[in-house]
Amino acid sequence: MTAASQQAVGARPRLLVRIAWKGHRALYRLSGGQLGLTQPETGSRFGMLRLTTTGRRSGQPRTTMIGYYPDGENLVTMAMNGWADAEPAWWLNLQATPKATVDLPDGPRSVLTRTTTDAERDRLWAKFRDYPGWGADLDALAAGRSIPTAVIVLVPQATGLATSS
Repeated sequence: MTAASQQAVGARPRLLVRIAWKGHRALYRLSGGQLGLTQPETGSRFGMLRLTTTGRRSGQPRTTMIGYYPDGENLVTMAMNGWADAEPAWWLNLQATPKATVDLPDGPRSVLTRTTTDAERDRLWAKFRDYPGWGADLDALAAGRSIPTAVIVLVPQATGLATSS
């Protein structure tokens, strides 16, 4: 997909995406976690959570803000890296160590992550449209990537909040 066709289907320029990501993390940090996390609203917007993974090379905690929506008790997101071709680092980290922690407006929780396949992926992909903000045409944006866009499920763990060591 050319830069012009990415613009036509709603992809954002990389610089704008990076500035938005950094600004969102800064807002969360500067507000002491009071701003930056949101609950999703069907038909209105996706939610925002703070994800803490374990770095696949460093072993150190890595945090990022990602969009999500609920599917029962699970949380669903996609590994799309601002619709760029590269996989997001947080997804590479989760593939190496699927245990993570998410901070939500109602508090933190431990999760175990997994990817979806076949019918489950199709069902969850379709639900992204119920939570506007991912992009004007999800299928066209995803088709513009040279790799498939993974649909990720964050499954709550009953063991309580994960601790970093």
